[in-house]
Amino acid sequence: MSDMQFGAQTEISNMCGVTLMNTPVGRVVADVMGSKDGVELVEYPSMIRVDGTRLLEFDYAELTDALGQEFDGSVFEEISSTHYGRMVHLDDRTLLFANPEDAAEYIGFDLLAQS
Repeated sequence: MSDMQFGAQTEISNMCGVTLMNTPVGRVVADVMGSKDGVELVEYPSMIRVDGTRLLEFDYAELTDALGQEFDGSVFEEISSTHYGRMVHLDDRTLLFANPEDAAEYIGFDLLAQS
């Protein structure tokens, strides 16, 4: 039985993503994100996976405009469940990074080797 049968891979995927609830708000957020380059949606009856290459940026102003109502970090937390990649919440957006090195400036990750 090969490792690939169970999806085991050793290379870096360069992907990140989040699962959104399939609600009216989650649907609009998924549609906005799905229109961006490098973003793919996978829809299920009760949830929508949003997968992106390297970086997903949930811009609150853009999402507020699309929804016609305020969108912020608390709304993001309410409609999202699982995620993969490094998640960073800022006042005006939520970012998901595929690689921790790309999030270094936000998470205090030191890229320089210490001797």
